[in-house]
Amino acid sequence: MRVYEELFILRPNATDEEITPLVEQLTGLITSSGGVVDATEKWGVRRLAYRVQKHAEGYYILIKFHAGATLVKELERRLRLTDLVLRYLTVRTDERMKKLVKRAKKREERMKRKPQMPAPAPAAPSVEQQMLTQQAPVPGEPAAQE
Repeated sequence: MRVYEELFILRPNATDEEITPLVEQLTGLITSSGGVVDATEKWGVRRLAYRVQKHAEGYYILIKFHAGATLVKELERRLRLTDLVLRYLTVRTDERMKKLVKRAKKREERMKRKPQMPAPAPAAPSVEQQMLTQQAPVPGEPAAQE
């Protein structure tokens, strides 16, 4: 199974009574087809970058899930047929995760090949610090007279 993110934008005037059944229908479709829903996030009403079907705002919903390719086609078909949906976007995220893991492994290999730099030795105290430590009187004791 592959990992997907489905982001879709609903009309801004959609009520919770319309949104909740739609989200439940989509998550039910995913689970009944053998997929696993990882997370469902309702982002709420946000401003769109440009007007879509004469709407300047939209209600954003993100669903993260594991499923096969045939399920994604059916999910997109249902979103396309639903009048409530303005736009949708399906992204396969497992490819991105594979690239990140591969990049991390290469970075670790490079770090292993680089010679380890020895820790720097503690610096000798400067002349000013030496003079301050010699001249500082201890509180409560009389000053030493020469």
